[in-house]
Amino acid sequence: MANMRNNHAFKGHKTLLGARFVTYGELELSLRNDLYSESKNGFDWGHTGPAARQLAFSILYQLSNEEFAKTNVLNFTNEVIKNMNSRDWVLSASEVLDWIDENTTKTEVKKEPEDILVLEPQKRKKRSKAKANIVKEVCSELQITQKHLANILEVPEGTVSSWAVKNEIPRLGKKAIEFYIQSQKNKKIVESYKSFVNLLQAS
Repeated sequence: MANMRNNHAFKGHKTLLGARFVTYGELELSLRNDLYSESKNGFDWGHTGPAARQLAFSILYQLSNEEFAKTNVLNFTNEVIKNMNSRDWVLSASEVLDWIDENTTKTEVKKEPEDILVLEPQKRKKRSKAKANIVKEVCSELQITQKHLANILEVPEGTVSSWAVKNEIPRLGKKAIEFYIQSQKNKKIVESYKSFVNLLQAS
């Protein structure tokens, strides 16, 4: 059982439009709001906010127990979850188990009020940073202009410009962009298949 756990890995993925997914052993990681309720809207990483602490608890609970996870959630958030700054990451079960072993031998960290207060300046600092413009990020990712994006979505160029000014894309716009991205991926797969068939015919 221990060897099986060691071979598993936690994997996180954040889509271009911000949706977040975390799996363990290729299955979706449970939020465990019934035991530790910091965030009801899912996981996040790269900071020490509620969604990041929820992820820390769920990972620790998966490989230890409720008491240990609750006691060490702040330390794990600060030492591990906060440092996950990429959209995609992999954290092996053996790495988490090593962290658990190291912290099991230490004096138990109590959740004193000052521990919680330490997080507040970091949260305010995070919010004070300029929020990345989602329209510019989408165009940069797809390597297209806002005008080209408007043509793809079949909307006026001014509509896309207003999204950029407001720094938000409506739900239907997001769905259309996700559909376009998926269609481009499918197109590349088909082109690769055709190239492979042509290569076989030529040989």
